Amino acid sequence: MSGKGFLAAGIVLIIVITAAVFIKNRPVEETKETGQETVTGTEAEAEQEAVTSEEPVAEADPVTEEKPETEESSAAEEEDVPELENVSEEGDGRFTFSFDGLEHDMIIDLPEKPEGAPVIIMLHGQGNTAESFRSTVHLEEDANPRGYAVAYLTAAADPDNPAYGIGWNSGLREGRNRDVELIKAVVNYLQSVYGFDENRIFAAGFSNGAFMIHRLAMEAGDRFCAVVSCAGFMTEYVWNEKNEKNDTGFFQITGQKDDVVPKYSDGKNSDGSVKNKKAPAIEDVVDYWAASNGLTQKEETKIGKKDSTLTKYTGGDGRKQVWNLFVIDGYHSWYEEKLTGIDTNELVLDFFDACSK
Repeated sequence: MSGKGFLAAGIVLIIVITAAVFIKNRPVEETKETGQETVTGTEAEAEQEAVTSEEPVAEADPVTEEKPETEESSAAEEEDVPELENVSEEGDGRFTFSFDGLEHDMIIDLPEKPEGAPVIIMLHGQGNTAESFRSTVHLEEDANPRGYAVAYLTAAADPDNPAYGIGWNSGLREGRNRDVELIKAVVNYLQSVYGFDENRIFAAGFSNGAFMIHRLAMEAGDRFCAVVSCAGFMTEYVWNEKNEKNDTGFFQITGQKDDVVPKYSDGKNSDGSVKNKKAPAIEDVVDYWAASNGLTQKEETKIGKKDSTLTKYTGGDGRKQVWNLFVIDGYHSWYEEKLTGIDTNELVLDFFDACSK
């Protein structure tokens, strides 16, 4: 073979070797017909590792990447205006709805002219309902003729503590239910539907509902003109977190023989039950509500069949008042005139009237 022949053969050999190397190391190509990659062996493993490593990027917070936080969005999140969900009107003033995934119901009794009327939110005792509380006290029968709307609300059992049954998260024990926000959401809904007077929103509760009243006034006092606690006390948790100042009228009604409510012993009228309680004595609680509302004047009157003491604290800068009724021989009750000479319904409405002036 001539020199030129050897040269040509060498060039061909180099071309063949280069092509083989290129084929062996070709990049993964996409199959246009299927849109899938044709991969085998180590190439498939490498692709799987790449997909796995990229998943966190694909799941990154879209708000952070696509919608940078603004001052307006931040303020809206901080405000966190609570709302009712799945509201259904069942007729005759009865409603069902959900809040935070829990089912509730309420009964609304309206005055002749609902627009601009004051409204009272009613909170029942442990294990009761809006229906049972309404059928017991019937505040609406006295309130509607005086121009008040009345809304009885049913609590929900705590999913974390279902054994306790239906009740309000008053701070007596740890609980998941956001009942302060629930009640605020109910107020917002009622105002939007009926146009109630936002400056005359009231609440009243009995027993566990009265425990809740103390927490409600402490944490949402800016939404309520005045509240009433009948046979209730302030829990240790709420007492430890109490405000320095308040601007909410407060009426506490306590029975002398109600051993649920912590009281000091004076050797005559109080049973000294505070010694067995973690919660503060109701006497200290009433003094706190008066002082934190800036009320410096006090007057006492005797009412009922046994000269129970009604104390009224007044003299603040605003229209707020604090009342305290100590019922002689009274038990854990919403007191009726025929038994004690004390009409709780009338007193509650008189108190709300006084705080509305």
